[in-house]
Formats: sequence, C-alpha cells, structure tokens
Amino acid sequence: MRAFILLALFLASPALAQPDPELVRRGEALVNGIAACGNCHTPKGPQGDLPGMGLAGGLVIEEPGLFRAVTSNITPDRETGLGTWTDEQIIVAIREGRRPDGRLLGPPMPFQFYRDLGDAEMRAIVAYLRTVPAVRNPVAASSFSMPLPPAYGPPVESVTPRLATAEERGAYLAGPVGHCMDCHSPMGANGQRDLSRAGQGGPPIAGPLGPVAPPDITPARLHDWSDAEIARAIREGVSRDGRRLAPPMAFANYARIPEGEMRDLIAYLRALPPSR
Repeated sequence: MRAFILLALFLASPALAQPDPELVRRGEALVNGIAACGNCHTPKGPQGDLPGMGLAGGLVIEEPGLFRAVTSNITPDRETGLGTWTDEQIIVAIREGRRPDGRLLGPPMPFQFYRDLGDAEMRAIVAYLRTVPAVRNPVAASSFSMPLPPAYGPPVESVTPRLATAEERGAYLAGPVGHCMDCHSPMGANGQRDLSRAGQGGPPIAGPLGPVAPPDITPARLHDWSDAEIARAIREGVSRDGRRLAPPMAFANYARIPEGEMRDLIAYLRALPPSR
C-alpha cells in the first residue's frame, strides 16, 4: 500500500505535469515561426540545418573586433542544455541576458527587444522548449572584445503588450517577437539600435553567402510595393523585381507566419516614418 501511495504522489508531482497543449502549440509557432530561434541556435552545414541538431547550439557568429559568439544549446539536455534550468531562469536569460549563475550573456541576442516580450509569449516559448528532443551538444564559450554592460536594464517583472490595433500588433511582431528591427535599424551612439529610425536599414551583417546590408523597409522604399509583394519577400525571399534575397533572413521560418499576423506586420511597416 505504501509503495502505491508513493507512486501516486510521484505521478502527481507538478514537475511531471503535462504541459498545456495549446501553450506548447503557440510556443512552437513562435519558436519555429517569426521568432526563428533556430536561425541562430541550430548548427548549420553546407545544406542548411544539421539533421537531429535542432536548437542544439554551436553556430558561430563573428563580428571582427567585437565578438565571437557561439550560440547556446537550448534543448532540454541536462548536461549541455537547459534541462536543469527553471522556467523563470530561462525567461530571465531571454529577457535580461543573465544566466542562472549571474553571468551576462552577450550579443547578438537582441535583449533590447526581448525585454518587451509579453508574459504569455514567454510562457509559451518555455513550454515548447521543454518538449523538443534533448540533444547532448557541448558548445564552446563565446568571447567578447567589446565590454559588456553590467546589465541590459533593470529586472523585468511582467510585460503585457498593447495589442489593440493592427499597427500595435505589427510593432510587437516586428520588435520583441521577431526582432526584425534589430537588423533593419541603424546603430545608435550607445551601441544599441536607434529605434527613432526604426526600419531605415542597418549596417552589414555576416551571412552564409557573405555580408548582407539589411535594407530600408519603411514606406520610403516600400511605398509602391503591394501587400502581396511584401509578404512574398518576407516569406519566400523574393524581391519585387524577382531577385532572390539573401540569408540570414529566416525565410523558411517566416513562411509560417499566419495571414492575420502578416497583415498586422505589413500595417506596421506602412505606418513607419519614412527615411529621408
């Protein structure tokens, strides 16, 4: 009888509780869709993502003179991934750039944007990450020639984004969720993106086919593009004139953006102040 009771208590433990399927579904749509986490956290080979290594880290991203970043293993592996981290520790790492041991994470993680990720999206992302296959993949430490700040800001207590209008929803998708503006905005003097010029094009970034200069995506450039042409560029990597657009834009992930979210995203892009 005692063994039966212990087994029942073990099975009822909150640690073994089944995740909410809807929460996991939403997290999967974010991680593998507009958030495109695997674009950095899945190691790549000549043919693209390495099979069986989804979100296992190890991709090297270099900015000469600034950093050599090696992306983290974010699978549930207990030795080399997030398997021993609590939900709150994962959320703090994403939003605030701080590991459980207090060490600061560095670029290119866009903490300027992730600080504004809503509580609902954070819970969904963590719920999904708990369900992906654990992959044992030790990765090297990142190194930074640039000084890291003592923190990326004060602790984030709770975030409830304003999503009442199409433009607000699009701004949330292009900012905290998809961090589009992290590439497509100029750098400010403080080393962060100058969001007063959001969407006006960013400095060249390294891509698998060579350096890519993220273009202006304000109405100054897109005013004569149709909604369908903008959506095709985002989802398929095909410009208005038929040119193939280059990675690191995560076209395979963006192909999964639902129609409603794409409409909101385009509404936001059309409302941006045009560059001059």
